[in-house]
Amino acid sequence: MPAYKKILVLLDLSDGSEQVAVAGRAMAAHSQASVVALHVVEFVPVEPMGESLMPALQIEEELIARSRKMLEDMVKRLGLERTICRVEAGNTKAEILRVAEQERADLIVLGSRERHGLAILVNFTEDTVLHAAHCDVLAVRLK
Repeated sequence: MPAYKKILVLLDLSDGSEQVAVAGRAMAAHSQASVVALHVVEFVPVEPMGESLMPALQIEEELIARSRKMLEDMVKRLGLERTICRVEAGNTKAEILRVAEQERADLIVLGSRERHGLAILVNFTEDTVLHAAHCDVLAVRLK
């Protein structure tokens, strides 16, 4: 197994995120790699009847600030010292690939859920990242 230098750990801040973070921490410890924890806010404003109830930019900024706090708390709680925390806004798949390139990550760690029925036909984030990433991808099977 190659010795990784920089690991990008994708955290959606759901219940399964801790499992993904722990797997990323283990890989980083094994390779003595640095870690970048990434959460992507994909805000799609819903404007009933064409009128905005709150400015979309203000809502997005609040989501980013709240996500950054949650990400930093999780990283601290799990003992991921020296981890760079990044919160980006935009299309989840595109942002993951962009940040992986920008950070020069050589491993991406993400969560993967089992799918059944019609869900198998949907292009999930992990599928896109697996096939489009410039580096290795570790998919952690979420319980």
